[in-house]
Amino acid sequence: MTETKDKSADARRAFLRLLGGAVACAGAAAAGKVAVTQAEAATAPSTVTPPAIPGYDWTKHRWAFGVDATKCIGCLRCVEACKRENDVIGDAHHFRTWVERYVYLEGEETPRVDSHSDPVNIEASGSEHEYRFANRYKDAKVEKAFFVPKLCNHCTHPACVQVCPTGATYRTNDGVVVIDHTYCIGCQYCVQACPYGARFFNEEKQVTDKCTWCYHRITKGLQPACVEVCPVGARIFGDLYDKQSPVSLFIRNNRTRVLKPESGNAPNVYYVGLDKDVI
Repeated sequence: MTETKDKSADARRAFLRLLGGAVACAGAAAAGKVAVTQAEAATAPSTVTPPAIPGYDWTKHRWAFGVDATKCIGCLRCVEACKRENDVIGDAHHFRTWVERYVYLEGEETPRVDSHSDPVNIEASGSEHEYRFANRYKDAKVEKAFFVPKLCNHCTHPACVQVCPTGATYRTNDGVVVIDHTYCIGCQYCVQACPYGARFFNEEKQVTDKCTWCYHRITKGLQPACVEVCPVGARIFGDLYDKQSPVSLFIRNNRTRVLKPESGNAPNVYYVGLDKDVI
């Protein structure tokens, strides 16, 4: 999870020369998987060795995340806190976590869905660096409305790990999916493979990025930034190995569901209060 700029740039250039750049990316998007040749594999590390974290044994933890959609008020403090904590690009179109608004109007069977990156919401905030939901439904007949926080699901069988040609994306022993930017070549295969739209491309650094559950915090006994700032307790985090942890109690005491279970990724973000139309 270190970032050695020169090393990453050299690996990226070597790989892309062999890969043929855009042609291969287009093929990966269409096929949904990556075939890496022997020549390409030679430029990549056989495995990424996760760095040791002083005082932390990741074999003794299994992290998971809970979201209570019945509590979320759409304040977007979580999005702002995440950007500050993880130095995410400040505009409205790059984010590790986001919140969607689902609104059912009278006479309509499907919800209207928007997020803080919607143009109307950006206009209402007056800046791409501040986030809010516009009051666009004040004169409409709303039957039902709710907010759904979303983020990387840190899947047990993550498609992003399967397609990464360099091993830059990997799953840790404690269940967190991370990216080692030393080895990321910016091919964006993982962006295409993720069924949750949880990854984005950082144009400045030419690498992909996503939520890490604030791995630098949780390995020190702290909560993810988004969980810490939520004023209503809609976000829950903890260790599944601890049966009394907040997330263990949340899963045990509620009827939870995960998003897109049919994908086979086995996500580890558990929701309460979702409508059938939330995917």
